[in-house]
Amino acid sequence: MGAFDAQEAVEEIVPEGLTAGDWIQAGALVAGALLVAVVVHRLVVRVVTAGWSSRLGVARLIGRFAGMAVFVTGLVYALNTLGVRIGPLLGALGIVGIALAFALRDILENFVAGVILQARNPFRYGDQIESGEWQGTVTDVNFRSVVLRTVDGTRVEIPSATVLKDGIQNLTAFDHRRTTVVVGVAYGTDLRVAAEVIGAAVGRVADVTADPAPEVLLEELAESSVNFAVRFWHLPDIASMWRARDGVILAVYEALGEAGIEIPFPQRVLSFPEPLRLSGDGADVPGSDRSSPSPRDRGR
Repeated sequence: MGAFDAQEAVEEIVPEGLTAGDWIQAGALVAGALLVAVVVHRLVVRVVTAGWSSRLGVARLIGRFAGMAVFVTGLVYALNTLGVRIGPLLGALGIVGIALAFALRDILENFVAGVILQARNPFRYGDQIESGEWQGTVTDVNFRSVVLRTVDGTRVEIPSATVLKDGIQNLTAFDHRRTTVVVGVAYGTDLRVAAEVIGAAVGRVADVTADPAPEVLLEELAESSVNFAVRFWHLPDIASMWRARDGVILAVYEALGEAGIEIPFPQRVLSFPEPLRLSGDGADVPGSDRSSPSPRDRGR
């Protein structure tokens, strides 16, 4: 009975007596719809970016939806050509769609997250971002993932839902960004003189901007040193950040050395409440007056 009902359902949707010409005509409609969809996608992207060049992600999103709409329309016409009844077919697809929604939950989650990312546009193509443990240049944003080219020259695809949950730090959203380097000097150093020496050294680094100016601020009294927070601005890309850090550290190290200001290393002072003495079996016993036996006593 079940097989008979399924056969009746298929016959209700797809009529009998279809010829090879009908299938060829339907196939041509689908192929034509796919070709037109590709053309429409590219045309929409070109038109939108022509007046809104900073929104390439949004343009691609609109283009994809437009292309999908064209393809679905062509597919419906092809089914009508075959005499397929759309109503019962949609009902069957609805039941299958519910099952697929549960089975493909992660894919649908990434799809929705990809749409949100492209609509909100928290970054543009070519921006350098940091999300979770990944850092790199955005090369693509699609319905599944955000594609990065890392500073190591590798390609990373991060699921869109993960990016949306972990948060996004857009490193190149503004013209400049700030980096902080901690510099420690020895206790007893004239801190005002040290701050002047450090500030002058940082100001001479080519990759550090003069406006905003660098800052040298006392941060903490650490165990072995008095620490300064050296804050300076530079171009926002990752390569510029590393060049600026390298230049600042080298300049500060040389300037402090020339000024005779010590950069201390961690030190530990060990103290014992009373001297250690050796017990008869060679073990250390704090405060013991017992001495090691002589060879003569040992032989008795």
